[in-house]
Amino acid sequence: MDTSVNYDLEIFKEEARQLVKKGDIRRNEPIYNLCRFMPTCDWNCLEIELERNDFLLRDKVIDLLSNEKWDED
Repeated sequence: MDTSVNYDLEIFKEEARQLVKKGDIRRNEPIYNLCRFMPTCDWNCLEIELERNDFLLRDKVIDLLSNEKWDED
């Protein structure tokens, strides 16, 4: 039986976007700081998914949110 969980990077990006919007994390912080908001078992899988998509843990959160939509100019 396969108990592995697939993580969708788009869902992770949306969670990061919401954390930024709430002010829990800043865009210029390293992606690694997002682990504070994830269960340890989930973070390990997310780390693998980030690496598959050419993100490093030291990259900035803004790199994940590269396609942000702005409501105001």
